[in-house]
Amino acid sequence: MSSKRILVVALSVFATLTASAATTKTKKTTTTTKKTVQTVAKEPAAPRLTIVEPVKEYGTVAKGEKLDWSFVVKNTGTSDLQIIAARPSCGCTIADFDKVIKPGETGKVSAHIDTTAFSGPISKTVTLETNDPITPTSMLTLHALVQPYVEAYPAGYVRFNLLQGDTDTQAVTLYSDEDEPFEIKNIEVPSGNWLKVTSDKITDETQRAPGVGKAGQAQYKINVVAGGPDAKTGPLSDKIHIVTNSKHQPDYWISVTGVVRPTFRVEPTVLNFGEVAPTDAAATRSVLVHSNDLKMPERFSVTKVESSTPSIMTSYKAGVQKGDYEITAQVARDAKPGDIDGTVKIYTTDRVNPVVTVPVKATVKPTVSASATSK
Repeated sequence: MSSKRILVVALSVFATLTASAATTKTKKTTTTTKKTVQTVAKEPAAPRLTIVEPVKEYGTVAKGEKLDWSFVVKNTGTSDLQIIAARPSCGCTIADFDKVIKPGETGKVSAHIDTTAFSGPISKTVTLETNDPITPTSMLTLHALVQPYVEAYPAGYVRFNLLQGDTDTQAVTLYSDEDEPFEIKNIEVPSGNWLKVTSDKITDETQRAPGVGKAGQAQYKINVVAGGPDAKTGPLSDKIHIVTNSKHQPDYWISVTGVVRPTFRVEPTVLNFGEVAPTDAAATRSVLVHSNDLKMPERFSVTKVESSTPSIMTSYKAGVQKGDYEITAQVARDAKPGDIDGTVKIYTTDRVNPVVTVPVKATVKPTVSASATSK
């Protein structure tokens, strides 16, 4: 065979092999494409959360201003987006939100912040929990600079630690950073006679709060008097509302906290002897009376003790510490068997509660004589 014919045959074989390879590649490509199409077709629908404006910059706001902002969220997925929860970063932020957002639609998450308790820069967040499989949690942020145009020195609160019946006075200085002349228009005090408030315009420069407020601007001394006979024992928690002419912050609140303690305490408050014989050791019990006055405990004293029944005998004596007394109650030797249901009255020098009554209960057993025991 000539070399020319061999070359023709070789070229023919190479062309056949190339065509076969191309056909095989085309079939594989077609098969892969079909598989890809089938894979895409089988992908399940899913929601996607997109936050249009994740951060809101409020700028400078007056202290006490209520901030409201609605964050726009969009569902860019292919199934319903569910907002499961919107959790604020602190109790001052309340979040409302659209619970279900359809594919391609938008919804809102609203944040509400009361700036009364803040000063300076604040950053508050709301964390969203959704059914987005890729990003189940997302965060919304609100920034602001809280400017107090009316403020109190040294603080916007007063605290009292009182004995019932006593009074005490706390004072703060109210000042302003407004440009216009500052004035107090009205003071609203909580109901009841246990709290009284007055204000004095400071005219003596030496009495001004140091280093606060605008130079030449008026300042006011707020005098808060708490206590007296109308103050009930227990914690104090209330607010004084001061109305000013400030255009940015007309309302100012002074918090009143503390406690009113009883002037003395009695332990125990009930005497129960149980079932006893007059000769038993348990037939004698003690009641301790202690003054709560830390400054002058000697102001308190017990003057008399009185039993409502002759079956209970009483006496008292001063304790080691000033303002302490011990009251002794004893089942009388001649007490008849049966139930005792009476009281012991303790008379004191206390102005608010001069008499305290202690209930007494007992069941007297018959006394067993020594001769009867020997038999």
